[in-house]
Amino acid sequence: MQKPEKDRKSDGVHLWLVLMKAFQSISAYAMHTLRDSGLGDSDFRVLEALLHKGPLPVNVLGPKVFLTPGSISVAVDRLHSRGLVTRIESESDRRVRIVDLTPKGRTLIEQVFAAHAREIDALMQVLDPEDRRKMTKALKKLGKHAAERLRPPTP
Repeated sequence: MQKPEKDRKSDGVHLWLVLMKAFQSISAYAMHTLRDSGLGDSDFRVLEALLHKGPLPVNVLGPKVFLTPGSISVAVDRLHSRGLVTRIESESDRRVRIVDLTPKGRTLIEQVFAAHAREIDALMQVLDPEDRRKMTKALKKLGKHAAERLRPPTP
């Protein structure tokens, strides 16, 4: 027996599908905003993290931008070869490499991020400020709840 229309619109699977479809559309739009920058998604995420967080060890940077250890190494190598980041061995632990923006990298990401932020902000104008606050609060709550459910129980 199929659920009545009203119930289907509020069930968890329906919400998940709506979130996934919205995420895919918003992600495609975000990538569209980067098309003229010469940066791909992972390069943009790395440079943006360094812009807003400052220099970071590679092993800290990867998880912040949702890249595996292998993928972050490739991304940093690519950005380094373009002269956008530096890699310096940590003075306290030679196994650790610190990644930072070069002046060229900082100039590029400041310009690209400013344009990207304007585009994303314009997209979000479809929602009034109160809707954006409520949505932010609800998505944080849902994300934290999902993360908690992934953690193994404490003995």
